[in-house]
Amino acid sequence: MTLSPRLPAPIADYALIGDCETAALVSREGSIDWLCWPRFDSPACFAALLGDASNGRFLLRPVSDQARARRRYVEGALVLETRWSTSEGEADVIDFMPVRSAASDLIRIVRGVRGSVRFCAELVLRFDYGRATPWMNRIDGTLRAIAGPDCVTLRTPVRLEPHGFTHCGAFDVRAGEEVAFELTWGPSHLPPPPFEPTGLALEHTLAWWRAWSGRCRAAGPYTELVRRSLITLKALTYAPTGGIVAAPTTSLPEEPGGERNWDYRYCWLRDATFTLLALMNAGYFEEAAAWRDWLFRAAAGDPAQAQIMYGIAGERRLSEWIAPWLAGYHGARPVRIGNAASAQLQLDVFGEVMDCLFQARCGGLPAHDVDWSLQQALLDRLDKVWREPDAGIWEVRGPLRQFTSSKALVWAAYDRAAKSVERFGVKGDLAALRARREEVRADLLTHGFDERLGAFVQAYGGQALDASVLLLPLVGFIEADDPRMRGTIAAIERRLLRNGFVLRYDTGETDDGLRGGEGAFLPCSFWLADNYILAGRLDEARALFERLADAACNDVGLMAEEFDPRTGAFLGNFPQALSHIALVNTAFNLARHDKPAEQRAQARAPDHAPAMPVPASAAPPKT
Repeated sequence: MTLSPRLPAPIADYALIGDCETAALVSREGSIDWLCWPRFDSPACFAALLGDASNGRFLLRPVSDQARARRRYVEGALVLETRWSTSEGEADVIDFMPVRSAASDLIRIVRGVRGSVRFCAELVLRFDYGRATPWMNRIDGTLRAIAGPDCVTLRTPVRLEPHGFTHCGAFDVRAGEEVAFELTWGPSHLPPPPFEPTGLALEHTLAWWRAWSGRCRAAGPYTELVRRSLITLKALTYAPTGGIVAAPTTSLPEEPGGERNWDYRYCWLRDATFTLLALMNAGYFEEAAAWRDWLFRAAAGDPAQAQIMYGIAGERRLSEWIAPWLAGYHGARPVRIGNAASAQLQLDVFGEVMDCLFQARCGGLPAHDVDWSLQQALLDRLDKVWREPDAGIWEVRGPLRQFTSSKALVWAAYDRAAKSVERFGVKGDLAALRARREEVRADLLTHGFDERLGAFVQAYGGQALDASVLLLPLVGFIEADDPRMRGTIAAIERRLLRNGFVLRYDTGETDDGLRGGEGAFLPCSFWLADNYILAGRLDEARALFERLADAACNDVGLMAEEFDPRTGAFLGNFPQALSHIALVNTAFNLARHDKPAEQRAQARAPDHAPAMPVPASAAPPKT
């Protein structure tokens, strides 16, 4: 048995498993093609996703090329079950990562269901994003791989033999039999962590996820969609700090074979309010508090040094570099590690931080002693820079502009500050805040609305459209049924809607500093649905939401960053937290259609807000 290099699977063919500290992607063909250990932002030890099998993978599937696979997540849990059927029998492969603090494990259990099925296993460990081949040896039946600071051990009754730099083995599983593979990461200078029976680990993991997901509030007919999205969001949370990564992957392209490839294994301030509201809407106030606390710690310090994104523990240095030894997903290069956008000026993040902390107060989360002083410092900084052009919500690498959506979030920053003084009695110059709020509003209405188009435009002085202006009603800047907003929605429907999906902007008319195009950015389509709800167009909103849920979710309910409306292909990093967050918020807006989508704009407390402060830690318990 020898390794056969191959291109990675279509993005939609992957499923996610994780332990709330890192995550892995498992293809429909049974190959784990991506895993960064021990954290989301650690170097990958399986990187076939961005090259081929020689860059690291763990394949486990029937030998027969005719084997057929059906897969699902076990209800209420992040445990993947794939049933393989051959002419000789059937067997299940159960993939999961135990949620525990003692070790970081990846477990694969093969269970015979009917007859007999012959399986093959191929293990290719390559540390440092597929570049470093480890030293491998066998001690007391345990296979150990060591390279630099990393050590991965494999415990299994199956004998895997070396073939070059690959370890391969074959085995039969009959009805009622069970064969397990347990991969464990640890520092190379320490002994391997203690072994726990895989059956007990599975039992504990199922119980933990079901207890967590069982707390999800109902969202009418969309409850199960919401629950699965929230499980995904929890899986993308780094439990020790509460930070939530945008995605567990890097450099999955926004255009097949293109250069729009970014590292999303970090936490964006831009997603702060949407994330907080999704968690509070669903009843997860402890996780909301942990996310708010992460945000506070990350943004603390000199406001002049504030960044638009941080590492999962609040790290600031996210230097971008290229991994030239990786061929890229189906040839899409470069493969980027780190993200240079972290150094950009993006004015909207001031509004996001102010809004998130304000919404947290409205939701009943306990305030920090110094959070208002931090907000005042951010406002002082915003006073100095709000008139400047910026890179905008889409982090363009072309010319800076006066982006309309950036100014709308600047308005939101002053609006939330004024409301904090009005509602919560914090100390502030209310008259000055109101005056600045109105100054920003007048500036945007004068320069961000084009009378000839009858629509809000992407940037002052231009006529390009941008779906980010759909945020204006969502943050409360303008009513969705205002004639100016109705004209904007109509213009977006004419020029940015493709087969029912919304483009961020037309890359042919916007100089964003990059070549090529991209797919439809999924959150924008959910924002359009939210605008429909606010404008009273409920039937259209429901139809759009259900089309998104049907076409943009794969067979196990996961969404990417973007969707190709022509081919149905998933594009961009996967799974994307903001896509799932947008789904959750729109689902609750539809379920709450008496006052839909007004929570952010009107800052009303969510249903079932906690009466008492909740703990800020969302770390999983030891099992």
